[in-house]
Amino acid sequence: MSKQTGFETTIEVRDTCLCLHVQRAARALARRFDEALRPVGLTNGQFSLLMALNRPNPPTLGPVAQLLAMDRTTLTAALKPLDRDGLVSVEAAPHDRRSRLLRLTEKGHEVLASAVPIWRDTHNLIEAGMQGLDPDSLRGALKTLC
Repeated sequence: MSKQTGFETTIEVRDTCLCLHVQRAARALARRFDEALRPVGLTNGQFSLLMALNRPNPPTLGPVAQLLAMDRTTLTAALKPLDRDGLVSVEAAPHDRRSRLLRLTEKGHEVLASAVPIWRDTHNLIEAGMQGLDPDSLRGALKTLC
């Protein structure tokens, strides 16, 4: 005898699943930022990664992966096109040759600087469109999930 899940369960999950709703919202936001950042040649993920590297001292993979909620393998793959395009450099750390330091290049800083006003405008438009919602409360609620 086969067990089947009733269609009412599908409706329940569609209407109440936090994971589904966050995934859908994340995809919609990603598409908006991808479109907005296209003129500077970045995706939203690349913008976030470049911003994560925008520090006084170059970080290693671990802290950046943690900040972006990525595993190190995924981060390494995400760095390759940015390295190839001359936006970041990945170099051995002088204190530990096994560690890699991640650094924005001059070109990376320039691209990031041109992307920030686009990000700000897009971000402000999205927040302005969230009528009846407090963006700070939403950010706080999302942070509790991490």
